[in-house]
Amino acid sequence: MAIPTRASSSTYSSPSSLSSLLFHFISPVTISLLLVIPYSTPLEFNYPSLEQSNPTLLTQGNITYLGSELQLTTNQTDQIGRVRYFQPLRLWDNSSGKLAEADFVTNFSFSIYSSQTAPGDGIAFFLAKPPFQRPGITDGRGLGLVGTEELYSSSNPFVAVEFDTFRNTFDPPDYVGHVGVNVNSMISKETTPWACNLTVWRTYNATVSYVSRSKNLTVTFTGYTGEDTIEQSLYFGISLADYLPEWANFGFSAANGFFTSRHILHSWSFKSTLQGDPSSKGSNTRLVLGLSIGGCFLFVTLLGFICFVLWRRTRAQKEDQDDLSFDASMDTDFEKSCGARKFSYDELLSATNNFSEREKLGQGGFGEVYRGLITSLNSYVAIKRVSKCSSQGLKEYASEVKIISRLRHKNLVELIGWCHQKGDLLLVYEFMSNGSLDSLLFKRRRWLTWEARYNIAHGLASALLYLHEECEKCVLHRDIKASNVMLDSHLNAKLGDFGLARLVDHEKGSQTTMLAGTIGYMAPECVTTGKASKESDVYSFGVVALEIACGKKAVDPNVKEDNEKGLVEWVWELYGMESILEAADPKLFGEFDRQQMERLLIVGLWCAHPDYCLRPSIKQAIHVLDSEANLPILASKMPVPTYLSPLDCSSASFSPEFGCGNIGTSTADSTSFDHNDQTQSYSSSNATHLTNNSSQISTTYSSVAVSHPSEYITTSSKFNTIS
Repeated sequence: MAIPTRASSSTYSSPSSLSSLLFHFISPVTISLLLVIPYSTPLEFNYPSLEQSNPTLLTQGNITYLGSELQLTTNQTDQIGRVRYFQPLRLWDNSSGKLAEADFVTNFSFSIYSSQTAPGDGIAFFLAKPPFQRPGITDGRGLGLVGTEELYSSSNPFVAVEFDTFRNTFDPPDYVGHVGVNVNSMISKETTPWACNLTVWRTYNATVSYVSRSKNLTVTFTGYTGEDTIEQSLYFGISLADYLPEWANFGFSAANGFFTSRHILHSWSFKSTLQGDPSSKGSNTRLVLGLSIGGCFLFVTLLGFICFVLWRRTRAQKEDQDDLSFDASMDTDFEKSCGARKFSYDELLSATNNFSEREKLGQGGFGEVYRGLITSLNSYVAIKRVSKCSSQGLKEYASEVKIISRLRHKNLVELIGWCHQKGDLLLVYEFMSNGSLDSLLFKRRRWLTWEARYNIAHGLASALLYLHEECEKCVLHRDIKASNVMLDSHLNAKLGDFGLARLVDHEKGSQTTMLAGTIGYMAPECVTTGKASKESDVYSFGVVALEIACGKKAVDPNVKEDNEKGLVEWVWELYGMESILEAADPKLFGEFDRQQMERLLIVGLWCAHPDYCLRPSIKQAIHVLDSEANLPILASKMPVPTYLSPLDCSSASFSPEFGCGNIGTSTADSTSFDHNDQTQSYSSSNATHLTNNSSQISTTYSSVAVSHPSEYITTSSKFNTIS
């Protein structure tokens, strides 16, 4: 969604004479500076995913691509795989007679998984003298860096950071998994234990940085103790210029020997401070010429700059005065109803390094989200930024502050504070280190274990129970989806983004409003009536539950086939074939509790039932997830909704076990029932149906009256057949 901007504050148009003056002043100075400064640009890139279409990645060996990930070795013996950046890195420059070394930092995430008792050998980040060809004969010990008989390589110098998972005779005897720094040899100069468990899918994050002034190579990386993520580090003093040439290849290498592991690289970013053309000459001539030209224009440039600053300051003061009435009225409202605090704009500006792109976590809903360090709190926060010029954005901003600030629950993202100044609307939340659920499920930065997934689904259900039943007023979220479920450092689910939320009385339980929500997560009745309810929130929860179990998106924009089934329809079809476990995410490799998987899938279908009167309350869904109630028996075929206006579920007959039992449905295959020998029927015309797998809205004309007196099982057996 495009983020609205405030024209008066985002565009500065100075008088034409000033623009012309500044242009004529600054242009010659810019040219002179280009002459003074040698041709140099930092080497920098950021690949959140590693795809085969990326032309800057050169591969060797047993490399395979897995969608947006790069697998260096498969689950086979005697394999090596390498990937490197297509250009070399400039490590140092001595052209001026004084050695200048580069600083660099690289971040990457990876997984190592082995189904054997003994794993493969590991993965390494390396810097090496070009061309650094792959060794002809290799085993796992060399990690693809050196050959079988060449554990020491003086002819092909390299420096590597190894994540070693197999203990060889030359490795430290006290621990198996370790991180080490290698210099021209597989015998590490410095090592530290690594808390890794390769029998379960984990994503490990690592940062390797080099500071030339202190001659220090620093490695920080994650490990696991049980389900808890821990931070580890290793420091090694070295001058890279002593061991490597001016230009060096850099990348990753992994290997398997007698035992096997899958080594998978998920993401990679890199930034250095020194990168230039090795053939550039004539710097002294350019220096003299550049300084001569630059000096001529220095005074007038400074004068023009002062004029520009004064003009900007006058304009900013006027805008601040315009903001005062708005800010004061908003502050009064928020402080009356809010438990969060007000932050100053300058504090948030400093926390995000002037809203730097490097601190940007993502974009969605009605704003951009940045990471920020609040020094007064000594902690990181997530800051959502939205322009106040949008009336809809302003409404959602005020709604979110007033609603979420009243809520306190372990499965809700905590609102810490707010700020509205200088044309910006800013919300400050607790920082979620593992990001959003969709990034882990679909973008595959890391694999979620089944235990983590089931806990996430249960945590989301607990959040919804709190909103629907345990608050002073019922809160309808109206936009429950995977991207709004955040995960903390322990992978606990926390529901966020209350911009569309509304408060209603518990007795009322619904609200008619403008159509709001996300295609694929929105209940069918919301499209036809615009009426949000507890049942529509439960529908959205059901879709997310299916996504968690299946690892598939509710609606995939990349799938364009007309006959492609939506997620709910696909799972329901497998349920009707009594093969519902086939819907389990293949990335789990069958490592899940079958009873829990069945419960989550069937509860997901139950919650996403097309007829909202046949959906459970969230409390009933939790009872089934906790094995405190039996699974419902659903219809073998997914019903088709034919809504015109919503039914009043409170007037229907309810089962004590599951809520709506013998009731009149508004689905095409069960439109009436025989209750106490009375046939009741419902007809609909011009009803609207939102399909599960597209954003199209189709119109259905129907008038149905059918009697099915034997279609339901009473509560004496503790089961319902839900049509």
